Amino acid sequence: MSQEIKNRINYTVMCIGAFSARHALCLRDGYLYLKEFGGISFLKDCYEAEHLLSIDDAVDDLTILCKRNGGHVA
Repeated sequence: MSQEIKNRINYTVMCIGAFSARHALCLRDGYLYLKEFGGISFLKDCYEAEHLLSIDDAVDDLTILCKRNGGHVA
């Protein structure tokens, strides 16, 4: 596995954890929520830009995106 793939996986896992913690979700529910409302695809598609931001900024972006796609966490 290349280092870039490992970096992308680690970044995605960190974002899922931070998103779940901010919204008081267990990791499983946070992942399923992000998957359902486009957050996982967003992290994959926008990694090049998003990984340059703080994790807090990434969680803000995920929250906004998921709400636009029908999500309901505050």
